[in-house]
Amino acid sequence: MSDRIWPKEGWTRVPFWVYTDPDVYQRELDLFFYGPSWNYVALDCEIPQIGSYKRSWIGERQVVVVRGEGGRVHVWENRCAHRGARLCWKNKGREESFTCPYHQWNFALDGTLQGVPLKRGVLKKGGMPADFDNVDHGLTPLRVHVEGGSIWASFRLDGPSFEEYSGSQVLANMRRLFSGRKLKLLGYSRQRIPSNWKLYFENLKDPYHATLLHSFLITFGLWRADTQSETLPEISGHSIMVSRNVGRKAGDANPELTRAKDSLLLHDVDTVTPRPEFEDGKVVAVTHFPSVIMHQQANTLGMRHVIPKGVDSFELAWTFFGYEDDDPAMARLRVRHANLYGPAGYVAMEDGEVLSESQNGAHHNDGHSAVVEMGGREIGKQDHMVTEVLIRAFYHHYRQAMGL
Repeated sequence: MSDRIWPKEGWTRVPFWVYTDPDVYQRELDLFFYGPSWNYVALDCEIPQIGSYKRSWIGERQVVVVRGEGGRVHVWENRCAHRGARLCWKNKGREESFTCPYHQWNFALDGTLQGVPLKRGVLKKGGMPADFDNVDHGLTPLRVHVEGGSIWASFRLDGPSFEEYSGSQVLANMRRLFSGRKLKLLGYSRQRIPSNWKLYFENLKDPYHATLLHSFLITFGLWRADTQSETLPEISGHSIMVSRNVGRKAGDANPELTRAKDSLLLHDVDTVTPRPEFEDGKVVAVTHFPSVIMHQQANTLGMRHVIPKGVDSFELAWTFFGYEDDDPAMARLRVRHANLYGPAGYVAMEDGEVLSESQNGAHHNDGHSAVVEMGGREIGKQDHMVTEVLIRAFYHHYRQAMGL
């Protein structure tokens, strides 16, 4: 990448080649996903019993999250230690152990090798060498951290702690959502979006686009640029957006919010009428780089897992959850409000379309750059949403990490 030169304006510009260059993409995988980062892989409630497992992804590498003996959580790479075949073929299930379909090597829940067929050969012929030791041929283990019901993994066993990597501000907002209350899985959505994975992270660091693109949000007051809010950049590419559900309202800014459809009425008011839940009254979205966005909107709670699938494609896996002690009315609201998001959500549907068009615009335009000067050129926290400060702060970190 030595021939790649960042624009002289610095973090207020984003060169289009960061979305299209395969060498840049491979370095991102190695540095951000397979390096010393912590990546979201599952919720604790998805693997409730010993032997329960779920397949997940870190970058383009597939991993398996397993509940082992004593309730301990293990994460290992879904690749047999023998010939590299995919070991686990189902997305979810429960097993006593895992056997590779190719040559039947058998592994314990924690990934240690338990058995090798024909290890001593047949009729004293063949077999493994006498010094072959099962201990040396387990599955590739990852470092694991469980934070209040969310499960995280890192390929680097000697990297920073989860707390150090996340930072105090992000961790505090995570613990607001994952406070220790037992989680309840509500469902999944998945979609493939034909754009570079970073464009989605930028989208969640760009609060003011919601006022312009998502007319449903501003029409019914779920997210408006004129509400009390904060944009908080953090270390390692993380960020926090804070707002409040204000409901439908008229105000001084209404003439500027031209996407608001004041003439529309919604008869299904459950969809846009959240019940007070958190004492602080805030709506918080935490972007934890490089793998997930934790969202709270109305009463829907969810994890948006970003899974790169090449330089110009990524999968977005939505996991919706609530708490085991939710009363029936709250459980119903969580499911109803989940209709705001996902591939056909009242809100999220537009994002997939515009990100695809942004990727198309970046192709064959290496000499051009995006301009990110809304809200100024600084990278410190701001007390409003009409800003691109979180994108600027992200690329300040990105450039340093990538050596660009």
